[in-house]
Amino acid sequence: MTAALIGISGGLLQIIIFELLRQFEKDKIYALTLAGIGFLYVGFTWTDTPTLIVASIQAIIFVMIAYYGLTKSLYILAAGYFLHGLWDISYHLWQNAALIPPHYDWFCLSIDFTVGIYLIIIKQKKVSQEQLNSEK
Repeated sequence: MTAALIGISGGLLQIIIFELLRQFEKDKIYALTLAGIGFLYVGFTWTDTPTLIVASIQAIIFVMIAYYGLTKSLYILAAGYFLHGLWDISYHLWQNAALIPPHYDWFCLSIDFTVGIYLIIIKQKKVSQEQLNSEK
C-alpha cells in the first residue's frame, strides 16, 4: 500500500512540476517519459538474457506507443501509460520478479495510472474547448 501511495504522490508531483514549467509542451514531455520508463526494465534485467530480451522488446513497444501518442492522439499516449501500468503489475506472473526492486509493481502501476488519468483529463478539456470555440 505504501508503494502505491508513493507512486500516486510521485505522479501528482510530476504533474504539478510539468504544469509549473509552462514553456514545455506537455504532450512531448509525457511522451518522452513513457518512451523512457520501459527502459528501466532493461536496466533491471541485464543480468538475465532471456528476460533482457523481453524487457528490450517491451521498451521498444512503449517507444512506439509514445511516438504514436505524440503524433496521433493524446488518448494513445494515455493508453500507453495504462498499458505500462498493466505491464508493471503483471510482470511477476511471467518474468523473473527477483530482478525487480520490491514493490516496484505497485509503485509504477500507481504512477502510470495517475499520469494516464491526467492525460485523459487534459484531452477532454481540449475537446471541450474546441467544441466551445466552434460554436462561437
